[in-house]
Amino acid sequence: MRAAEERGHANHGWLDSYHTFSFAGYQDPKHMGFRSLRVINEDRVREGQGFGTHPHRNMEIISYVIEGALQHRDSMGTGSVIRPGEVQLMSAGNGVTHSEFNASKSELVHFLQIWLIPSEQGTPPRYEQKAFSREEKQGRLRVVASPDGRDGSVSVRTDAVVYAGLFDAGEAAELRLNKGRNAWVHVVRGKVRVNGRDLVAGDGAAITEEAAVRVEGVEGGESGEVLVFDLA
Repeated sequence: MRAAEERGHANHGWLDSYHTFSFAGYQDPKHMGFRSLRVINEDRVREGQGFGTHPHRNMEIISYVIEGALQHRDSMGTGSVIRPGEVQLMSAGNGVTHSEFNASKSELVHFLQIWLIPSEQGTPPRYEQKAFSREEKQGRLRVVASPDGRDGSVSVRTDAVVYAGLFDAGEAAELRLNKGRNAWVHVVRGKVRVNGRDLVAGDGAAITEEAAVRVEGVEGGESGEVLVFDLA
């Protein structure tokens, strides 16, 4: 278990960020990542603020917007706005520069920044952005990122499959894990039960040596929203 309140925290005024794993000024040798999953940052960026142009190399970077709108620009010529229900992938490859800003002048943007270590380095950078409706994720685990772009997901250059799901009370889904596979579950918001354990927003759980990941909605409060990472 990785409780939400145990995460690293940095508040820069314009940016309020929680770090599931070691990142920037927060360093904890017990939490350096899990398999190929290196970063999960929960970021809230104030209106009109953002991350100025900066470089990345050899990392698969996923942005998952929870509230608001995130504006993206990069050295590949991409310009876009990412909204709730959309998944952005920037495969940094042999090098890319980019910026991310809050596209609103009146409200926060709240999103997850996720980094996955690629299976090979030095590949050409690339960008993808896809939308997944609420109906596609309701009561099930919907693939949103995979190595082969299955079921219309974005294509990551690493041996990882990412699922998103929304669960009301009485709804449940199960993800079978092949032998040697591991899972990380991150609760985006609300409350869910994972393999019999209750988790709330910001919590994470590493799952190893299990046959499956079972996610259930629970009574009371906001519907649960999760990301599940199936990892080599």
